[in-house]
Amino acid sequence: MTMLTARDRDHVFEALRKGLVPERGLDAFAVGVERPRDELNRQLDLAAASEGSIKFLRGGYGCGKTFMARLAVVDAQRRGFATSFVVVSDNDLKFHRFDDVYRKVVTELSTATCPRGALGDVLDRWIGNIEEMLIDGGADEDADDFDQRVRDRLEEELASKTRGQAPQDFARVVQAIFDAKQEGELAEAGALLSWLSGSGNVAASARKRAGVKGDIGSRDALDYLRGVVEIVKAAGYKGLLIVIDEAETILRMRRDSRHKSLNGIRQISDASPDFPGLLWLFTGTPEFFDTRHGVAGLAPLNDRIEFKKHGGFASLRQPQLELRPFHAERLRDVALTLRALYPVEDRRRLEELVSREFIDHLVAQVTSGFKGDVGVVPRQFLREFVGQLDLVDENPAYVPMDVYGFKPQQLRPEEEWAVSGTAPPVDGADDELVPEVDLW
Repeated sequence: MTMLTARDRDHVFEALRKGLVPERGLDAFAVGVERPRDELNRQLDLAAASEGSIKFLRGGYGCGKTFMARLAVVDAQRRGFATSFVVVSDNDLKFHRFDDVYRKVVTELSTATCPRGALGDVLDRWIGNIEEMLIDGGADEDADDFDQRVRDRLEEELASKTRGQAPQDFARVVQAIFDAKQEGELAEAGALLSWLSGSGNVAASARKRAGVKGDIGSRDALDYLRGVVEIVKAAGYKGLLIVIDEAETILRMRRDSRHKSLNGIRQISDASPDFPGLLWLFTGTPEFFDTRHGVAGLAPLNDRIEFKKHGGFASLRQPQLELRPFHAERLRDVALTLRALYPVEDRRRLEELVSREFIDHLVAQVTSGFKGDVGVVPRQFLREFVGQLDLVDENPAYVPMDVYGFKPQQLRPEEEWAVSGTAPPVDGADDELVPEVDLW
């Protein structure tokens, strides 16, 4: 069993109490995911070897797509990658607006030492590497021209690593950030870093200092992302993992936005090999991939990433990686693992009261609340199970088998659909197939 720090252990149980997927400590109770985890690690191997790739996680509600994606982030950071975890929203993330995608990705950029908004830290590490390289080559860091030599090298490296495809404004802003920090103008440097992160609310004075006009537009956003990926690697990281979680949210968008967003994903997929060291990981439900309102309705995208089975077998290495639904045995194994991790003084009492028999009873009770569908219950089950651990720990007289009763609370839409037996709503039931359109 993976050992957790007390802080990570507390984070795990606090997240599960709220029905959330923890951001840390996931590998301590990652049960039954060895094969898909190995495949994602194979993808990270490719990215570390300067391949650009894209992978799609498919699975029904409750299959653990978000858990698996979060676990991929943990594995990637442990291996020396930077990561970005973006949740699709039908309000502020449209995939045909690559400036939206870029802004979200860079805002959520994280590393093992910087959990969010890590672009500034990554940029500092890159600049530090350049300074060390110049000094090792005989340059005098106290010389009047040292900063200029750093500025020149920043531009040279960026042009070389991106094969000249990073916008000129990208290099100018990076140099201006360096200059502002050297002059102690940290507020100005922060404003320019916000601009480079895709913000549209940067003072004109800061943009004027860098010689840029306007904001990062949709047509240029992927080229800016190319620059970010190269800076990440130049800073010493193996590459970048970008997770796009809950892509099925696109199905709830208006028809025109949905069509354009699918086209945007097609273009990201086509461009992925041209971004060495970058791995995209999308998660989505079978409805997102297999219906005409989703990927199957856009032939150029479906042709590239279509999910295939042969005689009931599906290769893990095809573009879509299928996650199998939970089953009762797996729920029990997760519960036993969490019981072993739970911080308690009287462990013997906890294991006697929250016994294997009780866990089996709990699995059956929670499952019955969802008409026997084990696949959609993990979030509710884990929340209820941790609640039972808490009650036993807090109350000497509490005997869960005597007083236990379960009723689902605070259901998500997909869980309500499972209880009611209805299907999720989709806008535009009579959509035409989507034509292939280049958006940039």
